[in-house]
Amino acid sequence: MRCAVWGSPVEHSLSPVLHRAAYEALGLRDWTYDRRDVTAEGFDAALRDLGPTWRGLSLTMPLKEVALAAAGDASEQARHTGAANTLVRSGEGWVADNTDVRGIVASLLESGLAGAESVLVVGSGATARSAVAAAEQLGARRIAFMVRAQPRPETVRQAVDAGLEVSTTALGHWPLADLVISTVPPSSLDGRTGLPDRPGVVLDVVYGEGQTPLQEAARLRGWAVVDGTEMLLHQAAEQVRLMTGQLAPVAEMRRALADALAARR
Repeated sequence: MRCAVWGSPVEHSLSPVLHRAAYEALGLRDWTYDRRDVTAEGFDAALRDLGPTWRGLSLTMPLKEVALAAAGDASEQARHTGAANTLVRSGEGWVADNTDVRGIVASLLESGLAGAESVLVVGSGATARSAVAAAEQLGARRIAFMVRAQPRPETVRQAVDAGLEVSTTALGHWPLADLVISTVPPSSLDGRTGLPDRPGVVLDVVYGEGQTPLQEAARLRGWAVVDGTEMLLHQAAEQVRLMTGQLAPVAEMRRALADALAARR
């Protein structure tokens, strides 16, 4: 059985570390997991070329929307968010799912967050829609989008349909919030990280390059910080379950992730 992570760029991805650790712990010696640089324009052709040994794909940017469009079926979570970070082969074709939502919720609950009435999401793309779904599950009543111009209408529509009170704020203008989820590259904020002095919880989904400026600013102001690798771990664990049909060995995956991060420093 073959699996892989696709995206562009994808060289930084730690998904192979997590999935390979899971296969080893589960004794799946005939399973492999690789990475491949695939653009949105080349996605459909690459998917058609996959032979019958292929079982699953993890999708990162910019493939989360094209993957959903290419799937023959989709989970409620993928349809709800309009994005797929997972494709699993079934007898009828590819089934899309979105485990990012589970990754966000699980990482925040594990950090001790009991709930969040007000949420600020930086960005409004595919990952931001996963953040909206996570906010809904965490009991949010209000959500604000920090964007350069206007948030994407499909993301706003998702939040409105969830019954959330929606507002927009400009980059660098930080309203009070119980939870901040940043879904954009650190460079997008361009140093505008003046978080309020009333601390809450920050999750920056970016990982692999050490502490981000947003994380540094949050810690200086007393905010609790959840690293993006925690989201990565929990979304990958759900992918392992979907692709292999077995519960993921989270402890072994966490150890492998910690070793890989230490090697990068």
